Amino acid sequence: MSIFNGAVRFITGRRTKWLVLLFWVAVAAASLLPAARLDSVTTNDQKGFLPQGAESVRVIDLQEQISGNEVVPALIIFRREGGLLDSDQARIDEAIRQIQELGLQSARGVFRGAPSSDGQAALLTVPLEIDDDVDVLLADTQALRDALGQGEGGLEIRVTGPAGFVTDTVEVFTNINTQLLLASLVVVTLLLLITYRSPFLWILPLIAVGLFADMPARALAYLLAQAGLTVSGQVAGITIVLVFGAGTDYALLLIARYREELRRIRDRHKAMAHALRQAGPAILASGSTTMLALLTLLAATLANTRGLGPVAAISIALAVGAMLTGLPALLLAFPRWIFWPLVPAYGSPSREETGAWARLGGLLFGKSLMRRPLVVGLVTAGVLVVMSLGLFSLDTRLSQLDIFRGSVESVEGQRLLEQSYPQGLAAPTEVVVPAGREEEAMAAARQVEGVAEVLPQSLRTGAEFSSFQVVLAAEPYSDAAWTTVQDLRRDLKEAAGEEALVGGLSAQSLDTNKAAERDFLVVAPLVLLVVLVILGLLLRSLVAPVLLVGTVILSFTAAMGLSVVVFQQLFGYQAMDASTPLLAFVFLVALGIDYNIFLMARVREEAARLGTRAGMLRGLAVTGGVITSAGLVLMGTFSILAVLPLVVLVQFGFIVAVGVLLDTFVVRTVLVPALTLVLGPRIWWPSALAARPEEPVSGEGS
Repeated sequence: MSIFNGAVRFITGRRTKWLVLLFWVAVAAASLLPAARLDSVTTNDQKGFLPQGAESVRVIDLQEQISGNEVVPALIIFRREGGLLDSDQARIDEAIRQIQELGLQSARGVFRGAPSSDGQAALLTVPLEIDDDVDVLLADTQALRDALGQGEGGLEIRVTGPAGFVTDTVEVFTNINTQLLLASLVVVTLLLLITYRSPFLWILPLIAVGLFADMPARALAYLLAQAGLTVSGQVAGITIVLVFGAGTDYALLLIARYREELRRIRDRHKAMAHALRQAGPAILASGSTTMLALLTLLAATLANTRGLGPVAAISIALAVGAMLTGLPALLLAFPRWIFWPLVPAYGSPSREETGAWARLGGLLFGKSLMRRPLVVGLVTAGVLVVMSLGLFSLDTRLSQLDIFRGSVESVEGQRLLEQSYPQGLAAPTEVVVPAGREEEAMAAARQVEGVAEVLPQSLRTGAEFSSFQVVLAAEPYSDAAWTTVQDLRRDLKEAAGEEALVGGLSAQSLDTNKAAERDFLVVAPLVLLVVLVILGLLLRSLVAPVLLVGTVILSFTAAMGLSVVVFQQLFGYQAMDASTPLLAFVFLVALGIDYNIFLMARVREEAARLGTRAGMLRGLAVTGGVITSAGLVLMGTFSILAVLPLVVLVQFGFIVAVGVLLDTFVVRTVLVPALTLVLGPRIWWPSALAARPEEPVSGEGS
């Protein structure tokens, strides 16, 4: 405690505050260049999103041994409704010459496939190799598209296949960090202006979040990526939103307590010191909960999910550090007028106990409902349970064809291709078998139900392994394709030995879905354990942590259930990405528990003076405004993700935004206070506060 008090004195010292500010300015300056380079090291290729050790990943590695690099084919579909004309055949011949003249770096020839059986389509295949620089593949795919166009006169031309999908996916993340950063700045600025109604005050938390927290966070993400951690564009984008949302929340809590103390303490530095001592532990507990909860993602097998853990946790650590050190020093650099026009003058009355939230507390738990908090709690919980029923229609098998909000060429090409060819031709399944076992493996593959064709012409042979391709009859990312992949794996191992492996995009999506299900079962309990331990230490209780965690879980299921219904019935998204439930759970539990921490830490402080029931009403009144503002800020920042062109981020942002609103306006405002009033002092068991006698509260009784 002496260390904490010493740190508070240093941060709020009349001279030492300038040293604190100088430190953060230096950190921001040092972070400028690496933060700007983050986009250059993010990973958006398929392998970066796959689970370590999965069979499909082993196939990629073995194929690289056989051919030197991973081969990603670009498929060029030519189609005319009613049948190809002689002029179309001439256009295909011209396209082959165009491709050969392009001199593509990654291309390994151009191959003409057989015309479709209906005579309406033809295919060209251009195998592209991925080396250490995926940008070459992206540039070559785009060069194909630019050279060939999209057809005219009724002939449609599209570049699709694995190379097309990789290119379109990476394109989504191009400049995404810049877009999210600018959008976050705009949203947070507007919300701070509305919250403080001051032309000056909003600038200080924005500086603290943007320069002292977000910029160093992006710089450290760059260094982690350089060190080998998988940092995708999705991870970088979510982290920006998280830092602005959580960092602003911490700033709101500190500034609200500082404003409160300025009315009671004449000296600004002493007022800030008292505010830090009172609000600091709750912010530290909140940040620690979020950090440790995010670090549990290291137990995930999906590389992208695992990479999010340390990047986001470090970002939260910086946000906490900046808000507890840099922001207080920044606030103290300005006199009270920084709050103008609502300047908290010394000796002026506090508005917390007479404001809207105090009146709401009286309305909900006053004369009529103080006697029936159990009814309020049960009804509220019942509403959340009903909202949770949407989970029964949850589908986590989002197809690659449905991940984009708008129209992209790879999806258009796949739709054209599947009208005339087996649907799986756009993403052939890759098979690797021990050298010498090719014939048995290919014969076994032909017998598997759901296999449309085995392509011997794709055969490649290395010293120890050979590989060939299998075309599935079903759409490559469908349940039917997954079933065929599982049957292939079983039958090929029986025919060619345990070293026979099945990969390709269908197998990758299957392995990813299985890994996501496993990750949820492993990570979710770890998150709950972390939250329970920290709440127990903060509140010195066993009952309160269990109660609070239970309410947050209920809030999560309600947010998920409602979101599923909204996506399916209003927006037409029938499925979610397999990793979305886990990420939503971690973020909503970690961030949702923040508001319970902010509330219950203050309630415990007030309960020591007034008793639990009166302390609950007082705590709700004095924290209601700031927690509501914090919830709206967090909801607003995560809502930014909903405007992006990738369905995965839209769904994730929507779920978190809905969950934060439920935590703010239902769980923290109604459910937790109601249950606290039901339990009374018992909520603090086994601490001494549980035995404190209760005084009747106005409005309570028969």
